[in-house]
Amino acid sequence: MSIDTETCKHQTVYFGVVNINIDERTIGSVDVWRCAVCKKQFCEEKQLGIEELAEVVGMPKIDFDAKWAVTICKLQQGKYKWKLVKLKENDTIQHECIEEKVISLQSKNFKIDDQQHWSFLIEDNVNKAIEI
Repeated sequence: MSIDTETCKHQTVYFGVVNINIDERTIGSVDVWRCAVCKKQFCEEKQLGIEELAEVVGMPKIDFDAKWAVTICKLQQGKYKWKLVKLKENDTIQHECIEEKVISLQSKNFKIDDQQHWSFLIEDNVNKAIEI
């Protein structure tokens, strides 16, 4: 029996976490919740040392054809800027890079992979620590 995730009255439960590490030191995490009925995932970014409120409060929505991912900017030597994003299979996302400059990054098969940026999917890394 297939459940339509768009009409589901989600019953979300905590599912796990993805820790983001540099040199085995956690610099942030992504909390993952999942609907007990339709299995759709919902995520929230937690960057250590960031005091501002998140852009979205509550369970953020994601399009049916997108997946949760983390993008990492390699241009920030020793700091590695990362962000929770919604990636589509073959699409373009806007990324705030060095000196607040916004650039476009192309995704292919739900991945960003160029000379200065990369990404990983949340669904493949729940309850893991990812070393950036």
